[in-house]
Order: sequence, then C-alpha cells, then structure tokens
Amino acid sequence: MGRSASCSTGSSMRSPRRSETAPSDDGQATVEFALGLPVVLALLLVAAHLVVVARDQLAVIHAAREGARAAAVASSPATGVAAATAAVGFDVEVSVAEAGDRVRVEVRHRVHNRIPLFGALVPDVTVIGTAVMQVEP
Repeated sequence: MGRSASCSTGSSMRSPRRSETAPSDDGQATVEFALGLPVVLALLLVAAHLVVVARDQLAVIHAAREGARAAAVASSPATGVAAATAAVGFDVEVSVAEAGDRVRVEVRHRVHNRIPLFGALVPDVTVIGTAVMQVEP
C-alpha cells in the first residue's frame, strides 16, 4: 500500500515552439490599418458633407422666416425677397406668394457636393425652407 503511481514525461515530450508551428503575425496590424484607413476617411468626408447640408438647411429656414416677416410687415413681396437673400451668405432662390391675409416665402438652395474622389457617387442636395406669416395691417 505504500506505493504510488507517478507519471513522468521525459525530455522527449517537449512542447513545440511557436516558430515551428505557425507563421509569424508580424505586420498584420499594419495591413489592417492600411486597409481600414480609406474606409474611415471616406466616412469622415461623408459626415462632413452631412454637416454642411444640415448647416445650409438651418440657414434657408432662417432666411425663409426673415423673408416672411419682412414681407408681412412691409406688405411687399420684393421686401421679403431682399430680406431672405440678405439673411444667408450664399446664392438662394426665393419665392414669395400672398394668399389673402397670409404671405408664404420659400427659399431653395442647392448644396454642391465637394467631397474629393467620392463626389461623383454622392449627388448634390437641394434644401428648402418655408415660412408662412400673417400680413400685418
């Protein structure tokens, strides 16, 4: 009863070294970075374009409100067009329509796509702002 079984692994059972079994992963991170970087840059350029479109949308809404307010107070469509055009710093198309005791101003602006290399894939966007106000007596 005093005996115990023991297992001995001799020197012939060595664990294999890494260089003997698998190829090296050196440079894998560099390749993944090189492949992923253009995708990330393209997404950043598209995001920047979306920010420009949102900014211009807010600007034409503001211009439409300014034009409607000016046309409602002055009772003149030309005053509304001048006020809407002056409210933004870029070219816009302004239309003023009077219907009874209300004036409606619509401002349109085409946002040109200036994304390098991807500009042909993403079309230009037209943003529209509309405002309606009651004509002042």
